Amino acid sequence: MIILGVDPGTIVTGVGIVKQYKNSLSYVVQGSIKLPSCKTLPLKLEMIYEEIDRYIKLYKPDEFAIETAFYGKNVQSALKIGYARGVAMLAAVHNGLPVNEYSPREVKKSVVGNGAASKKQVQYMVTHLLGISDEKMIFDESDALAIAMCHAYRLKSLFPKTKSWKAFIEANPDRIIQ
Repeated sequence: MIILGVDPGTIVTGVGIVKQYKNSLSYVVQGSIKLPSCKTLPLKLEMIYEEIDRYIKLYKPDEFAIETAFYGKNVQSALKIGYARGVAMLAAVHNGLPVNEYSPREVKKSVVGNGAASKKQVQYMVTHLLGISDEKMIFDESDALAIAMCHAYRLKSLFPKTKSWKAFIEANPDRIIQ
């Protein structure tokens, strides 16, 4: 199963794709949609839609996951993020993908184990768990990969519920950080 994760933004939108195979995840690609400040908001939204649509057509994901909007003090910023989320979800729906939404706190908790983790901590865990380098990865890209990973962890087929930590560790030795 291929999962596309999106970290929406009107300056940079992050994109990350992972592949789930049995009880493991592997890295496929990450990228960012850098939106020029000289463009109007409608043109930026068009760019987000077209790029997400391009990723979907190129990598053919089975699932789509996106970060929910968080409540900030700046209403205009929240509205703009909402617009970016909307066009990204529209691209997914137009391509027949189910849309799944996760809060920033939920994403951080699923990848780092702490819902208040920093972006650097999320980036470290994403690169460590997927076995990739973070040399040129920006936070929007690692956040998008984390969103895709969060969705994979939420799917029942990836990590069946166990009754104890010991049973989980025995079933998933590759998840232990030495």
